Parts: sequence; structure tokens; C-alpha cells
Amino acid sequence: MSEDISAQVAAAPSPFTVTGFRWLMVYRIATMLSYQIVAVTVGWHIYSLTRDPWQLGLIGLAEVVPFFCVAPFAGHLVDTLPRRKLGMAACVLLGINAIILTLIASGHITHKGTWPIYAAVMVGGIGRAFLGPIYNALFGRVLTRPQFPKGASLGSVIFQLGLVLGPATGGLIVGHFGKATAYATSTVFVALAIFALSVMKVTEPVQTQQRGPVFQSIGEGLKFVFGHQILLAALALDMFAVLFGGAISLAPAFIKDVLHAGPEALGVLRGAPALGSVCVALWLSRHPLDKNAGKIMLFAVAGFGACMVGFGLSKVLWLSVLFLLISGMFDGVSVILRSTVLQLATPDDMRGRVSSVNSVFISSSNELGAFYAGSMAKLLGLVPAVVLGGFVTMGIVTATATLAPRLRKLNMRELH
Repeated sequence: MSEDISAQVAAAPSPFTVTGFRWLMVYRIATMLSYQIVAVTVGWHIYSLTRDPWQLGLIGLAEVVPFFCVAPFAGHLVDTLPRRKLGMAACVLLGINAIILTLIASGHITHKGTWPIYAAVMVGGIGRAFLGPIYNALFGRVLTRPQFPKGASLGSVIFQLGLVLGPATGGLIVGHFGKATAYATSTVFVALAIFALSVMKVTEPVQTQQRGPVFQSIGEGLKFVFGHQILLAALALDMFAVLFGGAISLAPAFIKDVLHAGPEALGVLRGAPALGSVCVALWLSRHPLDKNAGKIMLFAVAGFGACMVGFGLSKVLWLSVLFLLISGMFDGVSVILRSTVLQLATPDDMRGRVSSVNSVFISSSNELGAFYAGSMAKLLGLVPAVVLGGFVTMGIVTATATLAPRLRKLNMRELH
């Protein structure tokens, strides 16, 4: 039976032959470009005003607090309301975030201190709570199950491409045209994302029964994730690894105080991990992983931690970029495997809620990781904070391999 499934996956037509999938990819990269341009610009903006790495950590905190408050309800809404319209509403919030920041940077909104910037970031955090669940829910409607592994890889390519082009574009615009222009450019990509959703042809799931109370619905999603050992272990591994090992939020401080470069170099530094992920995702889109997937995932996360140690110790720009590039290759393997597990293991009528739980894990690793990194840099210094985080990440891999044997022994065919 497993050979039949593998044959079906290999014989499935390319996801790009599906019109709905192509528009979904436009939505994915447009939202990523919008968010990443804002992220690199806000980091440069805040550090230019404060020269305090802890303030960089507060950017992550400002985004994750509203995200956590909204994400569980976002999943319920995605499984209840029309998904395309809900996605367009979320994009509008991203646009409001970018417009407010444009007005701040151009001087049309005057302020004392940095609080209006953090307030704008909070608005974006609410919008971001819907992006992942919307994408995963629509993904499951536009593709057939045999197309899921290739679709997950291609989706990761598009996602990581946004992570490459977004910071690079933001850094170039800030360096040559200023922060206000960079923020304004973000709104253009928000408009493109809204257009993509508006023209996408996709069927909405049929509600065969009345949805229960909202908290009961949210609880069903949590129960499913925490009752699925492989999915829970994969999400937890990624969360804790990036929570302690993610150092990219400190890139503005490294650029100014360690590598002594400008905003263009910041864009390159922030885009390097995603470039590595793109390379891996392109390869995996043609060679999906099946056997020993769990062991490969653990090895990839350990490699990510080792690269963070190297990045923290580097004092040369090209070497720092190289370490981040390789870290992105390792991270790309982990992201694709986790995404494939998520799609294959989740029933269609629970995709929104399960994806919201996944989004909480991811944002825990990214935004809370940014706050953790900024706090540790304030206490220990930039370099010790990053090096320590890399070693902690490798320790987490060892613990996961011991505590989650089903993940360690995972072959993807088990989930088909």
C-alpha cells in the first residue's frame, strides 16, 4: 500500500497546473513581501532611534501579544466563515499597519519616544494571526492529497523567496529612498494580496453540522494537536529551537556594532537564511522526503543551532552571511517536513483551528524568540547571547530525540 501511495505522489500533476494554487502563491508571497519589508524597516528604525538591542526584542513582544490573543479565535473563524473574505480583511490590517508607519516615518504623525511604532506593529500582529490559517485552509481546498508533498515544498519555496526578497528590497529602499518609502511600498504588496484572493476560485467546505460554542471549537483544535504525538513533537521542536536559537532579530545590532555596515547589508543578512531555504525547498519539491524523515528533521535542527554558534562568533560580513545561508538550508528542511506533517495529519474541517495552533507555536518561536534574544543580549551582550542560544538549540534536539521516539522514527508514508 505504501508503494501505491508513493506512486500516486510521484504521478500527481504539478500543483502549478491548478489555477487556484497559483493565485494562492501570489497571496503568499505578497503578504510575505509586505511583512518582511516592514520588519526590516522597523528594526532599522527602532535601533537608529535607541541603539538598544532590548528595544529590538520589544518589536517581537509588541507583535506576539495581540497575535496570541487573536490566533485561537482566528482558527475558529477560518473554519466557520468564508476563507477568502476573511483573508482579505486580514490583509487590510497589514495595510493599516504599513500606512501608520509611513505617516510616522514621514513626520505626518509626530510622537515622543517609540510607542507609536510599537502600536502600529500590534495592529500588524492581529492581521498576521489570520495569514497562516487562511493559507493552510485554502491549500487543502485547491490541491488533492497526492499533491500535498510537492505543494508544501513549492509553498515553502514561495514563502522563503518572500523572506529573501522582502528584507533585501526593504534594505535597499531604506538605504536609497528612506523609511517612509519602504513602508509605503509594503502597502502595494498588501493590495496585490487582496487582489489575488478576490480572483481565486475555490470551493468553501460544506458545513454538515452546526459548529459548537467558540471555546469548545477552539478546544477541539487543541485536543487534536496535543493528542497527535508526531505533530505535537514536530511543532514543539521547531518552536523551542527557534525560540532559543533564532538570532536574526538582532541583525540591526550586529550590522551596526559588530559588522559595521549599512541598511543594504542588513537586508542581505536578513535575507540569507531564506535564500538557503529556497535552495533546499526547490530540491525537495522534486525529491520529497519519505524514509527517515524524523531523523532528517532532528539532524537539520541540530545543524541550525550549530550555524547560530558560528554566526555569533563571526566578525566578518561574508562569513556571517554564509552561516545564516547554511542555517536557512537546515531550517528549510525542518519547515517543509513540519508543513507536510501538518497538511497530511489534519482533517479538512479542522484545518483553520489546527493551523492556528501551529501559528501560535511558530510565533512563539519567532516573536517571543526576538524578545528573548533582545533580553539576553541586554544581559549578556550580543555575541554571548547568540552563541548560548545555538548550544541550547542543539540540546533541545537531543531531548526531543529521547522524549519523542515516534517523531525520531517517522516515515512520511505513515501519515498518508
